Amino acid sequence: MSHTLDIKTGGKSLIETEKVLIMIHGRGGSAEDILSLAQHLNVEDYALLAPQATNGSWYPLSFIAPVEQNEPWLSSAIETVGKTVKTALDAGIKAENIYFFGFSQGACLSLEFLARNAQKYGGAVAIIGGVIGDKINRENYKGDFAQTPVFLGTSNPDFHVPVERVYATANILKEMNADVTEKVYANFGHSINQEEMALANSKVFK
Repeated sequence: MSHTLDIKTGGKSLIETEKVLIMIHGRGGSAEDILSLAQHLNVEDYALLAPQATNGSWYPLSFIAPVEQNEPWLSSAIETVGKTVKTALDAGIKAENIYFFGFSQGACLSLEFLARNAQKYGGAVAIIGGVIGDKINRENYKGDFAQTPVFLGTSNPDFHVPVERVYATANILKEMNADVTEKVYANFGHSINQEEMALANSKVFK
């Protein structure tokens, strides 16, 4: 079972802009859902690319399940993000002008892709997510983010994402030379708040 490449688009077309925002939806969500969040972000002049997960889920189990139990879906999902990035690169967009926004399962997938493929990107926003696996396999994560701005927002507690994993992820990204801002909201629940959007704009989409 793998994901077919199905990218929904919004904003500017790839030929009329130099900046791209890749938006990764959560479990049970859709590319259209996540694209609608762009209206709250300072991305008016960006092309928006949102891949759609097959059956609305990137991988079947929790992101902190043993990795092999989420295969082959997880590898396919990471490959889908890579192909979405390649779509932008092939259109002449520079990696340093490619941005990421992921929520929940989409935040986990975005962070896992980025940590495995670190380089200078435009920036990343991950709301309620962390790197994937029952144990963190640090050897998977190589490269240098060259001070790419990353904003991590989450709730504590969160039913799906333990705050410890968010902190651990922030530390890995910092070790890899990302400019990380993290914000933990007490008892906020599994959703996105206005302050997170404001921080995304001030830290990443500036």
